[in-house]
Amino acid sequence: IGASLLVIRAVIMGPPGSGKGTVSGRITKTFGLKHISSGDILRANINAQTELGLLMKSCIDQGQLVPDDVISRLILNDLRAIDGRSWLLDGFPRTVSQAEALDDVYTLDTVINLNVPFQTIKQRLTSRWTHLPSGRVYNTDFNPPKVPGFDDDTGEPLFQRDDDRPETVTRRLKSYETQTEPVLEYYRSKGVLETFSGTETNKIWPHVEVFLQRKLSSINQKVE
Repeated sequence: IGASLLVIRAVIMGPPGSGKGTVSGRITKTFGLKHISSGDILRANINAQTELGLLMKSCIDQGQLVPDDVISRLILNDLRAIDGRSWLLDGFPRTVSQAEALDDVYTLDTVINLNVPFQTIKQRLTSRWTHLPSGRVYNTDFNPPKVPGFDDDTGEPLFQRDDDRPETVTRRLKSYETQTEPVLEYYRSKGVLETFSGTETNKIWPHVEVFLQRKLSSINQKVE
């Protein structure tokens, strides 16, 4: 039996600004897993006006939270469509009941948790300034404008998007922590949680890569 039967099912978790997008991209490129973003699936269903998409839109329009089972059904529909392929799930599950719904259908091989200090993330996110007319984004740490506070090309003022303001970032990080702590605990108790800590994505990535290589070779041995 060759490696073609080798299917790995993984979840990646990490707060906004933790470098999750970059790490996910590298995992899919290096290991050939299909990156499945819950946000993309939800948006696609709303745009296509599917039955679940319409249900979800009416919740959002009324300012209500979309029920867990609706989100779980949407994501699981998508996963069933690519049965037999390895995947990396991003943005789901966000609650324990979503994690249980996923567990009912699939056995996860690993849950990769990016543990980046909130202070680092705050610095990363609040250092973004935008030139609104062009959409040009500057980062005061590694891509600063030539004149602080002004766009290089037009000399017009730069603004900080609401999402990038310190108070918004703090609120998002707090709500992420409150929401996901039980999910991390759930996976920790199942023995599939693997946490990678650090302040720089380029330093965290080699550890993730080595871990996944080992994981794949151990699954491979079981298959053979």
